[in-house]
Amino acid sequence: MSPVLTKPVPAVRSWQRRALPPPASLFPDGPVVHSPEQRTPGPAPLRGPSEADSAKGSADCPLPDPESGGGPRRPGLRQPNPPAAPLVGIARLAASSPPAETRRQSARRPEYFVLPVKSLLNRCDSQRVPFEWTINPYRGCEFGCKYCYARYTHEYMEIDGGEFEQKIFVKKGAPALLAHEVARKYSFASANSGGARPEHIAIGTATDPYQPAEQEFGVTRACLEELAKREGLSISITTKSNQIVRDIELLKRIAERSDLSLNITVTTLRTRLARLLEPRAPRPDLRLAAVRQLSEAGLPVGVSASPLLPGITDREGEIEELAAAAKHAGAQWIWAGVLFLMPSSAKQFLPFLREKFPRLAEQYEQWYGRTGYAPEDYRRRISERFARVKKELGFSRKPYPEMRQKPPICAQLALPLGGIQAGSAPLWAAG
Repeated sequence: MSPVLTKPVPAVRSWQRRALPPPASLFPDGPVVHSPEQRTPGPAPLRGPSEADSAKGSADCPLPDPESGGGPRRPGLRQPNPPAAPLVGIARLAASSPPAETRRQSARRPEYFVLPVKSLLNRCDSQRVPFEWTINPYRGCEFGCKYCYARYTHEYMEIDGGEFEQKIFVKKGAPALLAHEVARKYSFASANSGGARPEHIAIGTATDPYQPAEQEFGVTRACLEELAKREGLSISITTKSNQIVRDIELLKRIAERSDLSLNITVTTLRTRLARLLEPRAPRPDLRLAAVRQLSEAGLPVGVSASPLLPGITDREGEIEELAAAAKHAGAQWIWAGVLFLMPSSAKQFLPFLREKFPRLAEQYEQWYGRTGYAPEDYRRRISERFARVKKELGFSRKPYPEMRQKPPICAQLALPLGGIQAGSAPLWAAG
């Protein structure tokens, strides 16, 4: 059970704290070194929607593709309210959240807060994602992935997306709240399947459920223990962490009574590149070792290669090598989506790109400055390339997208992708 959420702690003004230095790396080797170019192009202006648009949608539900003609649009880059303006909703709760006690002593650790929430099982109404419900045990993620699309979720709390990995919120009272909500909200006859299948619960859509905070606070395990008491559910878990193997026996109990699918995210096999892009996530080989352990335990497991980064992780043979390694580890399926770059993410990612991959900066600014998506032709060619690889290696279909009558188009959590060139010049970069 979750050890965090029983002892009351006096409320404090949590945003009057000094900024913490960047988190320490988990990897022993050095960063990727690229030959710098003596130019510093400015970012293309990012056209964001109005403040009214940013209030639409759920902070836990991934946003659908605005190019598809449906669903909420991307939140803009929200500015903090002036001091006199009262905070409301989740922003008010976050501002009064007390610190969560932690055993970690490093000055580089993130700040942890106990967040009182009214809901843990969050509805995802879009027809363009393959699930009806999401569970995110935490807000924020310590892995600090440079491209992370979920940084916008901190903006709902009036916190800059750059603090996504520095301020981690631990959701309070998760087990009891989840038990109540599953009993009250969940349907075993999904309307989207004509009543043929149960509604699907996706765990880890806006934060990693097995990030380092889980070792201390155990909210993910507490949620899984509650779900293990039920039968007939449909559940998936997505994580970059090999910590998931801690729960193998619990996951086996869930799989005996409900439909369960596990997704381990591996975006590249290159350790140094992974360290650069995903500073605090476990190494790719550790994630593939977790795939093997889960597979050998008889659990249904696949690999997510999302997001695929144009010019960085799409080199000739790289997708094929990653897919072969996933297959060798026992993955039953593999899937990916091309990078989706929301304004809050672009604010962090584009300066990083200009520093580490300067030859790609101008291309990214042209591609992502207007809509946040790579060109349709690129995504289509990558999709075709992935389809060939999956067919050659004998991967099965990812289990839960068929639960929706419409094919998913949701950026990093969906399958549609594209190719590998901009014009006639390949978008390759060393790393």
